Amino acid sequence: MAKKDDKAGFADIAAHYRRLINDGTLRPGDAMPSMTQVGKEFGVTVTTVNKAYRILKAEGLTLAKPGIGTVVASRPKVAHTGAARLRRIARSGKPYATGETSTNHTAAIRSCADADIANQLGIELHDEVVLRTRVFLRDGVPTVVALSAIHIRALQAVPELLQEEPFDRFWQEIYTERTGREITRLPERRGARLAAQSELDALGVVVPPSAAVPVLVLVSAFHDDEGPLEVWEDVYAPGVWQVEDR
Repeated sequence: MAKKDDKAGFADIAAHYRRLINDGTLRPGDAMPSMTQVGKEFGVTVTTVNKAYRILKAEGLTLAKPGIGTVVASRPKVAHTGAARLRRIARSGKPYATGETSTNHTAAIRSCADADIANQLGIELHDEVVLRTRVFLRDGVPTVVALSAIHIRALQAVPELLQEEPFDRFWQEIYTERTGREITRLPERRGARLAAQSELDALGVVVPPSAAVPVLVLVSAFHDDEGPLEVWEDVYAPGVWQVEDR
């Protein structure tokens, strides 16, 4: 929270409230503080606050509600990127955004049949990996199919990776505690491809069997000092917006 004598700019104020909204501190329907209040808190003019509020509105985070003022908007067609999800967990400890849940958790040792994932993990095609999957939902609607391919060596430190239940915190934190090895995330990569039928089923997308459905895919890769550790792939439902949580 900024002190009253801070001369925060409108971008700083927008970033502050963006974080509160994305972390769930401010929930859909909550009234935003008046511009006069914000101006006093941040030591800026109402004109500066108005610029910040216009940014939040343009991003679809807030809207004007007659008789109330500016309120936090509901965003059923929004899903966080993997990187944003990790930043939220590190910042707030919350595994889910407002209105978000997950389901269909699986965990097993599988042969890696994806050449790109095998290459990123530094293994041979068809070597075994720990494969964890889950489906994220926003207000009960499937938005993301998430797949984590984890190097088999991680099982030595975190055998719980084979439990289907979700962890109460990011599993890599447990790995670092037990091994002393810090984990580095490479820049998130964005691409597109045609969805597999299993992905369409998980996302509740009903199309003719012969239809080709393009989907956005975001990939995050993680390393420790021994080499590649995890490849995390998020497949987004058609029409869902991705939030990077700046």
